[in-house]
Amino acid sequence: MNELRSWDAPPDLTERAEAVVAELAANAVIHGRVPGRCFRLTLVFDPPAGRLRVEVSDARGDLYPQIVTDPTEADAFRTGGRGLALVTALADHWDCVPHPPNGKTVRAVLTTPVAEA
Repeated sequence: MNELRSWDAPPDLTERAEAVVAELAANAVIHGRVPGRCFRLTLVFDPPAGRLRVEVSDARGDLYPQIVTDPTEADAFRTGGRGLALVTALADHWDCVPHPPNGKTVRAVLTTPVAEA
């Protein structure tokens, strides 16, 4: 993520953000797509707090993300359905809120320890 590197974000934060952005953007393309509409990615970095907020908005407000928490044996070889578990592991917090007029925004917050002076 060149943008985060240009903002001098710590490498640990940048590496985790790459995976979170990839997952949320892929979900928006696969599950949130409406013909003629695309998704929006927003990154907000607060260097003093060591905090990054990732927001991905799409047009499918009727379809909210769900984490697969108890896959059955039959699901063991599925290639999808585990991405939000990865987001949960890498982000400090994530949630989903309505995005007017009829979409949704999935937000993830990632922080890094602030070095003491």
